[in-house]
Amino acid sequence: MPKPYDLVVFDCDGVLVDSERLAVRIEAQALTALGWAIEEHEVIERFVGRSHADMTRDIVAHLGRELPDNWDAELDVLYRATFEAELEPVPGIAAALGHITTPTCVASSSGHDHLRFALGHTGLLDHFDGRIFSASEVEHGKPAPDLFLHAARRMGADPARCAVVEDSAPGVAAAVAAGMDAYAFAGGVTPAAKLAGPGITVFTDMAELPHLLGQGDG
Repeated sequence: MPKPYDLVVFDCDGVLVDSERLAVRIEAQALTALGWAIEEHEVIERFVGRSHADMTRDIVAHLGRELPDNWDAELDVLYRATFEAELEPVPGIAAALGHITTPTCVASSSGHDHLRFALGHTGLLDHFDGRIFSASEVEHGKPAPDLFLHAARRMGADPARCAVVEDSAPGVAAAVAAGMDAYAFAGGVTPAAKLAGPGITVFTDMAELPHLLGQGDG
């Protein structure tokens, strides 16, 4: 049986909202237009789970030039239009949240504007309102442990008694580095083999999560 937790920390994109598939498609198209002919699987490998600032630095390094001044604004327009039309909750997450009685929060590489929009658009904001933390609040994003440690501190929880639900390799690495138990959701864009590791619980169906956390019937 899993140990009792004081806090369950959820990543957002790919864990709560099914946005990663959409974002990967947008980013591959946008980077190709810039002159980097990148495939979606490469976007997943390089960028999923990392902050926008980290992604931008890597793009600049690869292209060998600064990005256009309107890059961020144009990308935001693409994200928002696509998410408004297509964004849905991750299948099974709403029911899973209904079975989890431990305090929860969100800790994501995305910015607060996106997080509030995405969670609000998918009907999940009420589960986490007032308990949402962004990588913009810490010096180092995932795979560094800073964001998860920040969330635990703000929530008054001992990191050793926290569980993290993640769907990316950087996110899982950040959870492990923070001394938290990692539950890696492999039902999204990142395959299970990329998430597996010592002490990491990999699962593919959100209906399993409450049971894995020792709560509800799963």
